[in-house]
Amino acid sequence: MPPLRRSSVVSQAAATRTFEVRHVQLARAFFAALAAVMITFTPDHSAAVGLSVFSGFAMATGIVLLLAAWLVRPGGRRAPAVALGVVTILAGMVGGLGGIRSITLFFVLVIAWALLAGVVELVAGVRARRRGDAAARDAVFIGALTILLAVGLLLVNPAYSLEYFIKEAGATFELTGISIGVGIFGAYAAIVAVFLGIAGFSPRPAVATADDLTASAGESA
Repeated sequence: MPPLRRSSVVSQAAATRTFEVRHVQLARAFFAALAAVMITFTPDHSAAVGLSVFSGFAMATGIVLLLAAWLVRPGGRRAPAVALGVVTILAGMVGGLGGIRSITLFFVLVIAWALLAGVVELVAGVRARRRGDAAARDAVFIGALTILLAVGLLLVNPAYSLEYFIKEAGATFELTGISIGVGIFGAYAAIVAVFLGIAGFSPRPAVATADDLTASAGESA
C-alpha cells in the first residue's frame, strides 16, 4: 500500500483525537476552582476540612491525569501523566481516611504530595519544552507552583496559635498553623484554577506530533 501523504495523516489524526490537552486543563481547572471555593467560603479551616477538600481535589485530579495518559498523550510519552496521576490519587486516598485526619497528617501529606507531584510535572514540562510542545509552559508553571506550595507549607509552624480581638465584631478569634496551611492550599488551588482555565480557553493551532503521524500511518498501513 502506498504511503499516506503527511496532510492526509494530519487530518486523520486530528479527526480521531476527541480529547485534547485543553480538555485536561479545563477539567483540572474545574476541580481546583471547586477546592478553592470550598475553602474560601468555609469558616472552619481545621485539619479535617482541609484534608477532606484536598482528598476530593486529589482524587478527581488524579483520575483526570490517568485518563489523559491514554486519551490525550501519544504513545511513549504517557509515563509522566501516569506517575502524576498515581501519586495524586494515592495522596487523595490517604487524605480520605477520616479516622487518621490530624494537623500533622495534613502538613506531611500535602507537603509530600506537592514535592513529588511538582517535581514530576516540572521535569515533564521541561522535557516537553525541548520538543516544542505547546503545553510545556503550562506544565512548567504548575510544577513550579506545586513545589512552591510545599515550600510555603514547610515555613508554617503547625503548632502556631495566636488569639486576637476584633473590637468591631466584639469577639476573640484564633489564628492557628492549620488555618494558615489550609488557606495556603486554597490560594494554590485558586491560582491553578485561573491559570489552567485561561490556558484551556486560549486558542492554539492544531498541530499533529510526530508520534501522531507515525501511529496513524501505521494503523492505516
